Amino acid sequence: MKIGDQVRFLSESGGGVVAGFQGKDIVLVEDEDGFQIPTRISDVVVIDSDNYNLEKVAQKRVGVTQKNPDKPAAPKAPVQNRPEQKVSTQKVEKPVLRPMVEERKGGDKLSVYLGFVPIDIREVTKTRFETYIINDSNYYIHYSYLVAEGNSWTLKAIGEVEPNTKEYIEEFGREVLNEMEHIAVQLIAYKRDKSFMLKQPISAQFRVDGVKFYKLHTFQENDFFEQKALLYTIIENDKEMRPLVIDPDTVKKEMYHKEQPDHTRVDNGYVRRYDNGKHGNPFIQKHRHGDDPVVVDLHAQELLETTAGMNSSDILNYQLDVFHRTLADYGGNKGQKIVFIHGKGEGVLRRAIIHELTYKYKSYTYQDASFQEYGYGATQVTIR
Repeated sequence: MKIGDQVRFLSESGGGVVAGFQGKDIVLVEDEDGFQIPTRISDVVVIDSDNYNLEKVAQKRVGVTQKNPDKPAAPKAPVQNRPEQKVSTQKVEKPVLRPMVEERKGGDKLSVYLGFVPIDIREVTKTRFETYIINDSNYYIHYSYLVAEGNSWTLKAIGEVEPNTKEYIEEFGREVLNEMEHIAVQLIAYKRDKSFMLKQPISAQFRVDGVKFYKLHTFQENDFFEQKALLYTIIENDKEMRPLVIDPDTVKKEMYHKEQPDHTRVDNGYVRRYDNGKHGNPFIQKHRHGDDPVVVDLHAQELLETTAGMNSSDILNYQLDVFHRTLADYGGNKGQKIVFIHGKGEGVLRRAIIHELTYKYKSYTYQDASFQEYGYGATQVTIR
């Protein structure tokens, strides 16, 4: 056996050309791709020992691949008789090599965001948008991204985000903004190949205001994109954002340090009634005569003794809870009219009420309440 000989492996399929030797027992077999495979001499057999193979090896090493058409090919020597060897046809799975994760200082506190990025910020009224999950931590994040359709949910995307990176989810246009008013993100955090502090699973819900996607100032400079973006915080420094849907009993315990007694109080023609029965929360009702509609004022200052410690999402959820409880109280009174005073403001509460009526109370009818009696900021609902 010498350099240039063509050899075949005994224990597996394939072979190549002898390119050199390592010591007395190892031969370097060069395959078709130019890789030299160290192999024991006893594990190969020579099948072609013509000297022209030396020229082939030299050609491969200088990058020459075209054969000499004027030189006839030498006949291959017959394969020597040898004991039958079982050739394995099973495909050997190569191990997946993952790059080492570079952890940053402070990254063991979980921070994850949902980002909406305009494709062309210069055409903010026409551009389409991209959605991203942003993982600003040393943990891997397994996520699911969902959108509400009435009372049910639709899974839009699921995947894994590596530490300190972001993951593209989808592209969308303004035609689907109405379908994205209520979205949810669920997260599970973990590390690979090392021990870590356990993080609780996260389920966060958001109400997306479609009007924001038409306003340039909505999109702000940030640390994650070169262009401006709209970011929603899912969790930051291990502090989870307050859930969209708040249990009324929990809100009550946070707001009131002691039980409120049953009583009524008249203020400027309105009656505030504290009901400590099934609902356990106050609501406001105007004096009624005959077929006059029930009037419920949803302004925060009328519903709550104090809003200390509550953010805008907490207040909105409380207002919607009063809205739902009122409809439940009068749900059996067909033809009953109820006026909800929500104010004009930015229209957030009104849009939330219209959304609930559209998807949860489809049989009920609604319209703008009398301007002369209630001004611009009121909606009248009729129980059907």
